[in-house]
Amino acid sequence: MPVHEQKLEVVPYDPRWPAAFDAEAIRIRHALGPLAVRIDHHGSTAVPGLAAKPIIDIQISVPSFEPLAAYRDPLASLGYVFRSENDERTKRYFREALGAPRTHVHVRQAGSWAEQFALLFRDYLRAHPDAARDYATVKYQLAAQFADDRHGYTDAKIPFTWDVMQQADRWSQQTGWQPGPSDV
Repeated sequence: MPVHEQKLEVVPYDPRWPAAFDAEAIRIRHALGPLAVRIDHHGSTAVPGLAAKPIIDIQISVPSFEPLAAYRDPLASLGYVFRSENDERTKRYFREALGAPRTHVHVRQAGSWAEQFALLFRDYLRAHPDAARDYATVKYQLAAQFADDRHGYTDAKIPFTWDVMQQADRWSQQTGWQPGPSDV
């Protein structure tokens, strides 16, 4: 296991996670200014009461992925490490510096499907505590099964994620869901 990686662990919700997000997001807002169209807390730590890996996920929405240096350099000045090996073409991915609190930064294009997916999934779980509890159960089971295999854990969550997204899609149609204002 690389030094930067830790054993996969899902823990009960920590009410300090929103404040940890706020502190980092404010630093990012100052560094990026208006280039960041949105800065949002997403992922499991953004859903009150949901068990999660203790990693703060931050989504930054930018008008365009290019030029990369426009956001890569300010994020690097804050200690974030660009992960050029990320093969997901719908985001640019950054991680915390070695020894810093676990934080994953996902830069996505404003208005893109990938950006909206993350926000809808989060908002649906926030509005549906039963779905969030079911997700926690799945996460605990898979964390035990894939404790040393992060990719296996992530891949094994996909069927549940798509089931939730089908429900979230219906909910969004019924409610006229739109993402609220940027978190920071």
